[in-house]
Amino acid sequence: MRPNGRHTAGASQLPAIRMWVMGLLLLSTVAMNPTAANAAPSQAAATTHVYLLRGVLNIFSLGLDTIGARLEAQGIPVTVANFVSWSSLADEAATAYKAGRLKTIVLVGHSSGATALPDMIAKLNRLGVPVKLAIGLDSVFKTKLSTGAERYINIYIGDGPGEPVKRADGFRGKLDNVDVRGSGVGHISIDKNEAIQRRVIAEIDAAIMRSRAPAMPVAEPGAPRPARAAAAAPARN
Repeated sequence: MRPNGRHTAGASQLPAIRMWVMGLLLLSTVAMNPTAANAAPSQAAATTHVYLLRGVLNIFSLGLDTIGARLEAQGIPVTVANFVSWSSLADEAATAYKAGRLKTIVLVGHSSGATALPDMIAKLNRLGVPVKLAIGLDSVFKTKLSTGAERYINIYIGDGPGEPVKRADGFRGKLDNVDVRGSGVGHISIDKNEAIQRRVIAEIDAAIMRSRAPAMPVAEPGAPRPARAAAAAPARN
């Protein structure tokens, strides 16, 4: 005997009901465990490391600690240290990179920590290690980049002690000098300013997303620049 029409309709609706119930269970799981929604960004950041370099006396750049804590909350590993440690940190980063534990290196420095960034980048480049992003906050001395990070952002106070970063011969990468004079921040407070901190974190997040693309090749200081590809010939009618 064939089942009556009412039972047939009920059976045909069972798969749809199951899908609806499973969807509700999934939504309730995410609501009860909000960290599940952030799993993908944390996984993408697992092979990133951000090195934050404080300035002189190690007591005037504590805004970097706040930035570091916010990055760690996103699942991004960080190291906060005084600028005098830049060389040993470069060695540490190079070892991790060559072992495959680290793929994306980001550097952030304030004051003397910002001044040390080009030296750290140059050492990493000599070791064959690319730097995805470097952000300097009000470097206190004239700073030149002879080798480069893929992107270097220098945020400085034009009417204060900070200086724009200059390109030296052989520089490769993108350099942005951002003058924040008139914004109400000072040399001691620039790393603690909420808007500056949000900008730094947003740039780091963007760099992690870009890290999925191939890294920029590292060139030794003074090495000849690669020839640019010839422009395509204009089409003829």
